[in-house]
Amino acid sequence: MDFSSLTSLVSKLKKIELPGESFHYQLAPLFRQDELKKINLSGKDPNYAGVVSLLYPKNGKAYMAFILRKTYKGVHSNQIGFPGGRYEEVDKNLMQTALRETEEEIGVSVNSIQVIKPLTELYIPPSNFLVHPYLSIIDVEPIFVLQESEVENIIEIPLSVCLDQNNLNTEFIDASYAKNVEVPAFNFEGHVVWGATAMILSEIRELFARLS
Repeated sequence: MDFSSLTSLVSKLKKIELPGESFHYQLAPLFRQDELKKINLSGKDPNYAGVVSLLYPKNGKAYMAFILRKTYKGVHSNQIGFPGGRYEEVDKNLMQTALRETEEEIGVSVNSIQVIKPLTELYIPPSNFLVHPYLSIIDVEPIFVLQESEVENIIEIPLSVCLDQNNLNTEFIDASYAKNVEVPAFNFEGHVVWGATAMILSEIRELFARLS
């Protein structure tokens, strides 16, 4: 998709009703689907986080940015995700959390990011996080500056590839809580996106599908 075509769709994206949790469930690991549908957050006291799904131009085309997290002792070690992180008391709200953490992790200035719309919040059982995603856009190709303590690499995927149904499949992955488990996932030329990130992307894909 050309970036100019994307910018012409922003006003329509803002007006579309969110597809919601049903599109999260489509990309949830099979062993999580029933659990997620039955979760009552009132007794969970979750941590809060904000993440940004960032759209931007590159060579005239629309791209989406992902990060590869560092290997560490944690449930999201070495996984592909969206930039973002934990809510802190200095943040006025979770959108500010998402933008602040994005600037810290990949160097894209808070002031350059336009939030198109908040997406449906998502609970992640292994880490007890309630994540608030924000679909966002910037007008110029970013110069990424990685937070070396958190981010191993930036993965830049054309938006057309992210939206291509042919890239949805199943993969066998190793997680902190399970080994060689089969999960629905996107495979972008060897970059496997699964779990919470795939669930958020599933809702984004449906938003674009509803434009036509």
